[in-house]
Amino acid sequence: MLAAKLDNVAKEYVLKGETVRALRGVSFEAPEGDYIAIMGASGSGKSTILNLLGCLDRPTHGTIVLGNDNVTTLDDDRLSTIRAKRIGFVFQAYNLIPQLTVIENIEVPLYYQGNITRKARERSVELAKMVGLGSRLGHRPTQLSGGQQQRVAIARSLVNDPYFILADEPTGNLDSVTTAEILDLLDHLNGEGRTIILVTHEDDVGARSKRIIRLRDGQLESDVRHRD
Repeated sequence: MLAAKLDNVAKEYVLKGETVRALRGVSFEAPEGDYIAIMGASGSGKSTILNLLGCLDRPTHGTIVLGNDNVTTLDDDRLSTIRAKRIGFVFQAYNLIPQLTVIENIEVPLYYQGNITRKARERSVELAKMVGLGSRLGHRPTQLSGGQQQRVAIARSLVNDPYFILADEPTGNLDSVTTAEILDLLDHLNGEGRTIILVTHEDDVGARSKRIIRLRDGQLESDVRHRD
């Protein structure tokens, strides 16, 4: 089963009266359970693809299919539902709410859906334990290291049992030891069957994936699978 498919996707922006072509006819498929690193120089289109896959933006041309849905034809309400229920986001800057505790940050996606039930709270606690923060449920982001904050972000991305995880430079602010720990966690999640699509500019991070897609000037330069 396909988790995602891009077919001849192009994205153009108008900047100061000029048209910027961020993507120029990109096509690839991501099977369920895949682990893809998208790499390329700054301005190559990496983040644009992640925004499109996350239903945060729409392509100028082409088709994007997530699961069984052609998301290029859906209205904003339906896209919001897909973002909330099928996609888990992990960002370089963690994007935690400083006033909230670890457990409350993990539960944020549940609040948006009005889904704070006893069962949901138990799942949030289990996710905190899974990422090694079971003893820090009452801590706030300022009381955590960068690696611990990213672990909270990963737990938050899983709280709605998403279809796949989109990670934008998830180790960009971390030291090498903490980077390895976060990548070990992503390996574990992928081993459980999670589909992961990760943007990175670091070769050692990309090497941890199963497949590397390289972009150049908005076009697909190479697509190499190096691990089954």
